[in-house]
Parts: sequence; C-alpha cells; structure tokens
Amino acid sequence: MILVIGGSASGKSAWAENYMAALSEEKYYIATMSACDSESKRRIDQHRKQREGKGFITVEQPVDIQKAAGKMKYGIKPALLECISNLAANEMFAGVVPAKEEIVAEKIVMGIAALMEEVLQLVIVSNNVFEDGRIYDDTSMAYIRAMGQINARLAAMADEAVEVVAGIPVRIKGRQKGTAASCIW
Repeated sequence: MILVIGGSASGKSAWAENYMAALSEEKYYIATMSACDSESKRRIDQHRKQREGKGFITVEQPVDIQKAAGKMKYGIKPALLECISNLAANEMFAGVVPAKEEIVAEKIVMGIAALMEEVLQLVIVSNNVFEDGRIYDDTSMAYIRAMGQINARLAAMADEAVEVVAGIPVRIKGRQKGTAASCIW
C-alpha cells in the first residue's frame, strides 16, 4: 500500500493517478466523494477528466469502503482510493448526529485492511488538514482528529508514504532511490 498525502490542490491526486497509470493498464478508481452540491459536482467532473483515458474502472463507494471489493470484477488488480477526507466526512456526518471520531477512524482503517486483501496494490490519497493552526468548532475539531488518527494508522500500515508538495512527491516512508520503483519518482 502507498499512502499519498498533501494539502488542498497540492497535486496529490494527479501524482497518484499518474503513478497508477504507469503500473497497469486496467485498474480500479474507488471514488468516495458524494455529489451533494455544485462544488463537489465540479470537483468530481474535474477528477473524471483528469483520469480520462488512463484505464481506470470507477467504483463509487462513499461509505463502508470494504464493500468496494464486492463491486470489482473477478481478478486481483491495483486500486486507487480517492480520498480519505471525503470518506471520513461521509462516515462521520451520515446520520443526524455526527459519529464519534474513534468509531469513524476504526471503521475506515478496518475497512481499508479488508480491502487490501482483495487488491494487488492499493494507493490511497488523503488530505493534510492539520497545518492551518486554527481552532474550529467541536464538530470540525473531531473531524480533524479523526483524520489525524486515520492518516497515522494508514501511514503505519503503508509500505510507502509520499507527501505531494506543489506537485512534487516527497517520499516520507518506503523504498529508497535506486530500487525498481524509483524510476517513476
């Protein structure tokens, strides 16, 4: 598994998609964003155009991420999961009352562990939502803490972790230069 993290509009999604395009002709794109407003619809359209012609088979899975495996055709293939911040928001705010951050984090991490058993390679895109130094309302802070727990646990599970800054991938965990996979860096 490779965890790709970065700030908003950092280039992390484009980097992850290009990485996957170099891996395999046929691969899955597990989309977690729900089209609930004009901004989310715009971003979904932007991501669809960005991955056009790259051989992705799209699986829509905004919650219960482990269920994505049941939507994939027989045969183990690589998959790109885009993105943890949307998945966490969907899980946390699906009900009338927001779900507890620990429950959301556990559900997502366990769902990803199950999904990893069904794919050849999993590349996961996540947002870095921690660096603005602001204090928000209790609900927003619970979401930020859940994202922190999820990202930390996924980084521990990952074989590699990459932070994309201004479109440039910076390896923070994993293979060293000179290995077979370094040619795409």
